[in-house]
Amino acid sequence: MGPGGREHAMITSLLRDPHVSEVHAAPGNAGIAQDVPVHPLNAQDPEAVVALARELSADLVVVGPEAPLVAGVADALDAAGIPVFGPSREAARIEGSKSFAKEIMAAAGVPTARAVATSDMTQVREALELFGAPHVVKDDGLAAGKGVVVTQDRDRAEAHARECLDAGGSVVVEEFLDGPEVSLFVLSDGEHVVPLQPAQDFKRVRDGDEGPNTGGMGAYTPLDWLPEDFTREVVERVARPVVNELRRRGTPFTGVLYCGLALTPRGVQVIEFNARFGDPETQSVLAVLETPLGQLLLDAAQGRLSEDRPLEWAQGSSVTIVLAAHNYPGAPRKGDVISGLEDVSQDPDTWVIHAGTERDDAGHLVSAGGRVLAVVSRGADLREARERGYRGVGRITLDGSHYRTDIALAAAEGRVTVPASSKTAGPGSEDPGAVADPDGRTEPSTAEEQA
Repeated sequence: MGPGGREHAMITSLLRDPHVSEVHAAPGNAGIAQDVPVHPLNAQDPEAVVALARELSADLVVVGPEAPLVAGVADALDAAGIPVFGPSREAARIEGSKSFAKEIMAAAGVPTARAVATSDMTQVREALELFGAPHVVKDDGLAAGKGVVVTQDRDRAEAHARECLDAGGSVVVEEFLDGPEVSLFVLSDGEHVVPLQPAQDFKRVRDGDEGPNTGGMGAYTPLDWLPEDFTREVVERVARPVVNELRRRGTPFTGVLYCGLALTPRGVQVIEFNARFGDPETQSVLAVLETPLGQLLLDAAQGRLSEDRPLEWAQGSSVTIVLAAHNYPGAPRKGDVISGLEDVSQDPDTWVIHAGTERDDAGHLVSAGGRVLAVVSRGADLREARERGYRGVGRITLDGSHYRTDIALAAAEGRVTVPASSKTAGPGSEDPGAVADPDGRTEPSTAEEQA
């Protein structure tokens, strides 16, 4: 289920799995439709999703985006006896509400930034003053990866908060976490957890991490600059405690827990959680995953994951470069003709993942969203993967499009630095998961108490 690049990447991997006999997509996009049958579907209508799964006699439903999860699609499928990879509505609140995520982290002792959850502008201003610049203001609900503002400009931070509150929502104001960011996907069957390979994505629209936040302009894996025990530490101090806390509350998390992390001078800290695979990191991670994906996801859905389960990974690196439409991340221009994709496929280690594409009335492939395509490439190392990827991007024609030219460049040149205290397992925040009151006190607190 889903219309974007993350779903196309998963479908590409599922088709490589010898255990998978057939894949369908709903609603899909123009690229997905070239690979598998697609079906029109309101993905946030649980009854419609169950009906389609029954019509197809599906053995497994994989939910790609976050909105259907928050709408309770996984609950409906589970009630109908259809295996589903994706958490329940209540467990998906770990992404659907940032204040709820802070509450869970406080209860589980997970290291994260101090924060204030509020729907009051006076408290917003007090929190901005308390934490100082750079200011971090997050829409408390779902915002398609673009509800976060990180800025030195106090007025810009207040304006974003006011926009969220005027729309009837609430915000979370956080202290800024300084250090390189890492994404780690952790599969869970509600009790056991199995991590995938860490990746790094690039949120800002322009080179040098300049410009506004986007849904992600590129990614790469592996991260050779990480401390050797990084993944183990995140599993032990972040993923497993969160999964345990959700299970303790009677809402076990089944699916993939996306851990957005920062390696700070205080150690590894959680920036955010998502309740599904991230885009575009999924494209790079699945490009080097050799363990069959379908059986892995089915085992998670049916409570059969084993924490000592070995995963197989291809040697070398993968890089994903996103090609965005004119004016993205603002209102993107749609309907521009895309060409040159056949030239990209001449390289067997480079391929194109579709995100915002469709066919017009004349049958031409055209842009239909902000992030239109992603070129994914593999190489013996990051340098080779980057060369192949950018060569592929250069073969694509899309009027007005743009992309970053520095995806994975710092890592390929050995310029990523990790704070000393993040190189070994450290104590993290002095008060993990704390939610701060604007008067400077810090104490674990629920979202209701903050509001």
